[in-house]
Amino acid sequence: MWYAATVEMSAEALDLVYPFTGRWLVQNSPADQVPSHGTTRFATSYAIDFVPVDASGRSAVFGLGSLFRPESPEQFIGFGRSVLAPVAGVVVAVHDSATDHPAYRGLPSLGYAMTQRRRADAGWLALAGNHIMIRTGTAVVALCHLQQGSVQFQVGQTVQIGEKLGRCGNSGNSTEPHLHVQAISSLDIARADAVPIRFSGTLPPAGDIVDL
Repeated sequence: MWYAATVEMSAEALDLVYPFTGRWLVQNSPADQVPSHGTTRFATSYAIDFVPVDASGRSAVFGLGSLFRPESPEQFIGFGRSVLAPVAGVVVAVHDSATDHPAYRGLPSLGYAMTQRRRADAGWLALAGNHIMIRTGTAVVALCHLQQGSVQFQVGQTVQIGEKLGRCGNSGNSTEPHLHVQAISSLDIARADAVPIRFSGTLPPAGDIVDL
């Protein structure tokens, strides 16, 4: 069942560095509400999304066609942008074979939203798409919606902060190319607890632009 619930923000938060450079728009931030994505399912209570944008704050030009039909993810400036390791640790899971599907804005986004329950019922892979998970201490950090074939690490390898993990894509439950970040208490996503996160000691609200 896809549901919303009230979750208290823990004082203990995992401190990360931002996993990118350039300009990224913050969306669905736990700085604004918890659970940030409207559900506690798959330990997403403290997850946050980042959308690559240009100097005007746009992810792609919005034309008449955007209102009525799906768009190629290649039209978005963030598609293929580097995703970096926000923490040092060991890679414990990788998925890299999901197709990057069309982006949906305008009316197509409404139809796509109607199929979200089906993807949630299909499980974590259907939602996360291509992703990499890194264990650091007692937490696991997941970076999701990566571009197909872009992940550069395998399970068991060690990563250092700032190393390139892959590229921003539009796989899984995604309406346009963006990066989803969350931390969980264990690799068992169905039973894991959500772990609060911060970025260099702060947590930006939705609508903020992170420019690095």
